[in-house]
Amino acid sequence: MAAKRSGAQGKRPQRASVSLQSAEPPLSLERIVATAVDLLDAQGVDGLTMRRLADRLGSGAMSLYWHVDNKEEVFDLALDSVLAYRGPQQLVETQDWRGEVVHMLEDWRAIMLRHPWSASLLPRRALGPSILGRLELLSKTLSRAGVADADLNVALWSLWNYVMGATITRASFDVSDDDRAAAQQRLTRLSERYPTIERSRLLLDSDWDGAFRKGLGFLLDGVAPKQ
Repeated sequence: MAAKRSGAQGKRPQRASVSLQSAEPPLSLERIVATAVDLLDAQGVDGLTMRRLADRLGSGAMSLYWHVDNKEEVFDLALDSVLAYRGPQQLVETQDWRGEVVHMLEDWRAIMLRHPWSASLLPRRALGPSILGRLELLSKTLSRAGVADADLNVALWSLWNYVMGATITRASFDVSDDDRAAAQQRLTRLSERYPTIERSRLLLDSDWDGAFRKGLGFLLDGVAPKQ
């Protein structure tokens, strides 16, 4: 990648000398991406700057540009890194297509909850190999289950929207049990106006994982080809 940087040939000897004198491991694209993920986890999207990234790496900011063009490329690479699917890479011909889809989407949601910044970045970035690979595997599974090509895009976007919405809501809904209880008490006093959600104890329901899986089941009921 260094060949595309301006003035790269003149800077090579100095770069080698610095790496030999430093106590830090040699700078590499892999280290940059891993460190960027750590920085994003700690400080979020607004906390990542090239200067802060360089400081964490123990290098000069200009050294980063031997490996990446700019901060936008760092975002792309960090996002693609965390979204890599570590499930089965080969499709197995089973009858449990729903189980496969549930596993893919629960894994996707779990990764974004571990790295909350990823959910905010994903809609704003070009789709990288990792998310494209997930969508391809999901498409193949749905197609194998009998979803018609004419309905495949609608099914994919419906599942995408469900995962993204569920993840962003969970990541941003930081309410203590005491606050939930107080809110439910206020709702109880307003039960004549909001009788249904008061009766269901909506504000006390904190089973995020169970709600995600059950809601996904509702959605897959609609996606499944009618027999």
